[in-house]
Amino acid sequence: MDAIDDRRRIPFTAMFNFRDVGGYRGLDGRRVRSGRLYRSDSLHRMDGADLDAFRALGVRTVVDLRRPQEVQRDGRVPEFDGLDYRHIHPEHEEWGRQPYQPGGDLARYLADRYADLARTGTAGLAQAIGLIADSANAPVVVHCVAGKDRTGIVCGLTLAALGVDDAEIAEDYALSTEASQRFTAWLATAYPHLPELPAPFVFSPAETMLTFLTEIREGHGSIDGYLRHAGVTDDQLAALRTHLLD
Repeated sequence: MDAIDDRRRIPFTAMFNFRDVGGYRGLDGRRVRSGRLYRSDSLHRMDGADLDAFRALGVRTVVDLRRPQEVQRDGRVPEFDGLDYRHIHPEHEEWGRQPYQPGGDLARYLADRYADLARTGTAGLAQAIGLIADSANAPVVVHCVAGKDRTGIVCGLTLAALGVDDAEIAEDYALSTEASQRFTAWLATAYPHLPELPAPFVFSPAETMLTFLTEIREGHGSIDGYLRHAGVTDDQLAALRTHLLD
């Protein structure tokens, strides 16, 4: 990673994909503010020094995008004063119903899964982006299990609405590959009996996000058009740009 990516990634011992979404150039040359929106893998393993480091960020709101059964299985972010926990489940089909065929086009497979979620999970996506748009909720952390798919969609749409170039959004998304590899190395040590994770759960090819954003625009005319279709209001889009762009 280059220097700016090193600054974005915030190291924890039990979270592997926690990073600041700020720093990218958006509309009218304005930059996305740092310290306002973070993305992460699941926060349920946080304790000790990790919890102290998390508190030091001043996070006010956690948006948990996992399925209800995933929250029940693993638990949620620890409770503490001043933290608002929001569980939002964008409805989408289990990937196992359309399994990835090894050797296939992984970027295309993932983009298709993201397109499926964008069709069926509109209410959840609009709710998540609406929370991000409200400055009273910031700083916000958005997370799912690995922090790359559902989180990648929410952060990708948010950055696109802020006018960040698709190539930079895809670059941010692709950082999750390295994080997932660190997670799988930890998993192999902590739970050696578990099978190796399949490719769609580990890799985040930049082409996936480029394809996803291109096809959203083709279907709805623009990112704003899709977000309005999902239920994000013009006032929320304006608020998003007001408080997340410098």
